[in-house]
Amino acid sequence: MSPRRPSRAGSIPRLTFFHGQGCSLCERARAQLDRLGLEYHAVDITGDEALEARHREWLPVLEVDGERAFVYYIDEAALLRKLGNS
Repeated sequence: MSPRRPSRAGSIPRLTFFHGQGCSLCERARAQLDRLGLEYHAVDITGDEALEARHREWLPVLEVDGERAFVYYIDEAALLRKLGNS
């Protein structure tokens, strides 16, 4: 029986991008993520009381695997290092 190779899918970091309507910093951060070609889950916090309380003062917020990694802006070099792509 041959050893099983670890699944790469389990090691791909999950990116969650929290943004709000009318947030110019959020638009800039989304453009960065799109330009880098990264897959991410976008969450509009507008109107959600719990999400507004948790994230509004920090927008935009990018979480990597459920942990807050960047607020206000995304440092592309630091993000790529965190993802192991540099």
